[in-house]
Amino acid sequence: MSDSVLELSGITKTYKKGQTGEIRVLAGADLALEPGEIVALVAPSGAGKSTLLHMAGLLDTPDAGAVRIGGTDMTGLSDRRRTIARRQDVGFVYQFHHLLPEFTAQENIVLPQLANGVARNTAEARASALLERVGIGARAGHRPSAMSGGEQQRVAFCRALANAPRILLADEPTGNLDPATADQVFGTLVDLVRATGLAALIATHNLDLAARMDRVLRLDQGKLVSD
Repeated sequence: MSDSVLELSGITKTYKKGQTGEIRVLAGADLALEPGEIVALVAPSGAGKSTLLHMAGLLDTPDAGAVRIGGTDMTGLSDRRRTIARRQDVGFVYQFHHLLPEFTAQENIVLPQLANGVARNTAEARASALLERVGIGARAGHRPSAMSGGEQQRVAFCRALANAPRILLADEPTGNLDPATADQVFGTLVDLVRATGLAALIATHNLDLAARMDRVLRLDQGKLVSD
């Protein structure tokens, strides 16, 4: 049996274009992601990186193929069971932090834990510990508008890890930051992944950052190939 925490097998996805046209974005994509592994996903804009991440994170369903998390095929599960698996097993980070502006940094990390049934005091303690780990514990009581872009993205990392997922999926997580800040924030992300032992798939245009990961996959004509 495979030890992969995330497996994509023969994933295909086609979208309608106009009344009669179609665009095939994924054409039999295969992936095996191991615990503790950081993998870069590179491709030109529009090649299907976000679509692939949505499939891996159970936000969308493929036309064909299977998505397995911890060996369990997720493609045939009910929406409710897929939602539970997504909440417990997968953390997401996007190019824009998408923090809730009316809540503090700590509260943004507490909320997904409450949705997962965690007691508030436990959730608050974990949020504080995560913020300390990424070096912004003193910003716990600040709202996003009072934080820098790099600080906001660090909070987004903590939120993604709030429920101790097995998989982290990141879509251009440093793409909205200046190069110096991007380098620092990426280092924080790598440290978090290494410390927690989860598997990470990170879509990026930054080839320098990609080279710092364990391996690089390129999306080419709907399939994943190793660089």
